[in-house]
Amino acid sequence: MANQLWDVVVIGGGPAGMMAAGRAAEKGAKVLLLEKNSDLGRKLLLTGGGRCNLTNAESDQQKFLSKYGPAGKFLFSAFARFGVKDTLAFFKHQGVETKIEPGDRVFPVSDRSQTILNSLTDYLKAGGVEIRVEAVVASFVSQTGRIEAIKLTTGQEIRARSFVLATGGKSHRETGSTGDGFIWLKTLGHKVIEPSAALVPVAIREAWVKQLSGLALEKAKLTIFIDGVKQKAKTGKILFTHFGLSGPLVLNLSREIGQWKKEGEVTLLLDVLPALGYDQLNTKLQEIFKTDSNKKLKNSLGSLVPEALIETILTMSEIKSDVFCHSVTKEERNRLVKIFKSLPMTVDRILGLDTAIVTSGGVDLTEVDFKTMRSHLFSNLYLVGDVLDIDRPSGGFSLQLCWTTGYLAGDSVV
Repeated sequence: MANQLWDVVVIGGGPAGMMAAGRAAEKGAKVLLLEKNSDLGRKLLLTGGGRCNLTNAESDQQKFLSKYGPAGKFLFSAFARFGVKDTLAFFKHQGVETKIEPGDRVFPVSDRSQTILNSLTDYLKAGGVEIRVEAVVASFVSQTGRIEAIKLTTGQEIRARSFVLATGGKSHRETGSTGDGFIWLKTLGHKVIEPSAALVPVAIREAWVKQLSGLALEKAKLTIFIDGVKQKAKTGKILFTHFGLSGPLVLNLSREIGQWKKEGEVTLLLDVLPALGYDQLNTKLQEIFKTDSNKKLKNSLGSLVPEALIETILTMSEIKSDVFCHSVTKEERNRLVKIFKSLPMTVDRILGLDTAIVTSGGVDLTEVDFKTMRSHLFSNLYLVGDVLDIDRPSGGFSLQLCWTTGYLAGDSVV
């Protein structure tokens, strides 16, 4: 291998790297894929809670690209060449059946990330990609405007006509995403925006939140305040954890919450029944109390909220759980309505890079040609996936970015 000249060397065996390597090989290139871990796709296996939210089925491309914020304007040409429909067609051709869940999130029917990883490794094998694991890159060897080779920590140099950098960001460091690519890019003269936690869980002070660990609410509303002044309200899925809150709604708000936390005390009001207004909920409770007149209150609220939440709701409402429905006073019912619609919580902090689903930061987008994913500084260097400075919400947008940029790089590099 020391004397070989590869057509393409891809550094990083995550989703973007595997897609780039597979596509380059499919077009006839002699491809070497380097991965620092002992196996490919470690972070991919964690996505979607182990189920792999592989893309988002939003059909309006303009709406889809708006999810990437200011970076969306850079992505139009890239998504025109390989977008969501192309991704779904690709995985279908690889034998993966998919399904669409709320929020247009697309998952494999198997509900297993391993299904997606298997399809990608099959793609690599079909193209004859040579895979080398436990290969740790130390540095790049460059001449003016070109990369000549990469040097491994063993001292070995690997030469190629072109290189694809797919080393990811800094989220889930246990999977190997330690930000090495950013160091190399800075050394090469690229401008790199310092990575920070983007999609990250939020720690809450109140003990009752942590006691509900494992409980998920498919549709809840969070209203955010700084020092008592309302900032924003959003609806979506939340998950209670041993430290506070997670889930798509919280993750997508986490960056803003982190910024607001620097300005003052951040409090949240949780509406567990956003589909019902105050008056509607009051009427609904009266109907329940009439029907379940001789039942204990704690046994009558299961039609409204998960059982695990009932005790918390009653405690916060200052109502005894063993009171009978016919004995609930108007004042108690009003307190109950208020708590259903506005459970108060206090943000302690947002968690750090170690728990981030995605990090922001990366290569300045003005230094990349998004028709090919080629660096403007080096004619044979291609940059894909999380090494790019592109923020995005949860819901399949991260992996779609990997599929699109990886495919384009693999297609263009040959």
